[in-house]
Amino acid sequence: MQCALLGGFLLIGMFLRAKVPFFRKMLLPASVIGGFLAMLIGPNIWGERSLISGSSVSLWSLLPSILIVPIFASVPLGKGLNEKSPGLKENLPKVLVSCGLFSAASCMQTLAGLGFTLAAASFFPSLHLYRIFGMEMSQGFAGGHGTAAGWGAILQGYGLDYWETSQGIATTYATIGLIGGMLLGIFFINRASRRGDTMILEQPSDIPAAVSYGFTRNTEEQRSFGRQTTDSSSIETITVHLSIIIGVSALAYRLLALIRQWNIPGLTSIPVWFYALLLMYAVNGLLKKLKLNWLIDTRVRARIVGSMSDFAITAAIASMPIKAVAVYLVPILIISLIGFVMTYFLCFPLYRWCFGKYDYPFERAIMSWGVNTGVTINGMMLLKICDPDYSSPALNDFSMGFALMSIVSMLTSPIYYSLLENGSTLANFGWAGVMVLIYTVMFLAGRVMLKRQKPQTKGLTY
Repeated sequence: MQCALLGGFLLIGMFLRAKVPFFRKMLLPASVIGGFLAMLIGPNIWGERSLISGSSVSLWSLLPSILIVPIFASVPLGKGLNEKSPGLKENLPKVLVSCGLFSAASCMQTLAGLGFTLAAASFFPSLHLYRIFGMEMSQGFAGGHGTAAGWGAILQGYGLDYWETSQGIATTYATIGLIGGMLLGIFFINRASRRGDTMILEQPSDIPAAVSYGFTRNTEEQRSFGRQTTDSSSIETITVHLSIIIGVSALAYRLLALIRQWNIPGLTSIPVWFYALLLMYAVNGLLKKLKLNWLIDTRVRARIVGSMSDFAITAAIASMPIKAVAVYLVPILIISLIGFVMTYFLCFPLYRWCFGKYDYPFERAIMSWGVNTGVTINGMMLLKICDPDYSSPALNDFSMGFALMSIVSMLTSPIYYSLLENGSTLANFGWAGVMVLIYTVMFLAGRVMLKRQKPQTKGLTY
């Protein structure tokens, strides 16, 4: 019943997205709109007078922690099976710069949030901020509502009693980042086009109606769901993908249980979804080895995961402990302002410094800005406004940079999660500083390599 109610709010969110111009302009997902509507009429605000029962909200608060495992587990499934990715070696300098700048901005958001907490402990002890307060900004800004929804699940797994408040704060940051990032991004695009800083755009183009409204009635323009890799007389394609995702998730729970039973140092504090991610990489490699690449379609997988994310995000927002979050409203607003300013300088000036005037510096920067204040789709939409056909190398280089960041994150995650569980504010702050240093060295190395290549020519890349 509770999941059916969530589905109803999702459908209402879709309707409001199509009817309210502000929602269309901000490209707010139906899950965000529906989630906030459920929160505004829910018991966390109205108490017993609410039309929604407290038991429903209690169940919703647990849903993100359940769904986050198959969501993350699905990420590697199908990667590299049916498409040839552009080589990393050929684009290594640009990939290093893209990965370094994007990741450094995300880590700097963590650094800024924890820095505020350290300063507040000395100058404003009456705020009583918990030890990881401020880390939520990067989870919301650079992670978006999906990551914010899973943040609480990680903290809950560590037995931290403030997990629900922290998840609500992360969701608040995600909303501030999503709306603020889009508004400021459109302003930056208009300003850049007037100054002649865009390589492709002369005047900002309109966002396609299908994207703005969230659907199209023209059946000829509706995109394909994906390949039907199996015949329904035997088994549905969705069933195959879903069975693999759920199966790997179950194995991850079993693996973590064994690790905790054996009490393996350094591995017991890693969240279950991380093991699901690793196991899926192994399964994906096995499928490739067995030449079963034809069985998996990444578009089908994306639709399954997208459905889970819709429910997880709606549930996380609907169950937000608004009164607990309101206590921290002033610090949230101050840290958000710091985050926007800092992310701006880590995007636009530095991309111009690394790529020069003619290698699409603004297009690369606006993509990074959108992702670091919202989600990937926000970065892609802002890029689409100034690069309608994605003819610049910005999206490709960013995608490869993101893949490189994922590899680095897999290597550093055990330390990160160990400190998240037990580390002090200063220890987590120090680790964020180390990561900033790592990614700074990465983008500086990429810039040096770029400058050793051919000089820039207008309209051409190196």
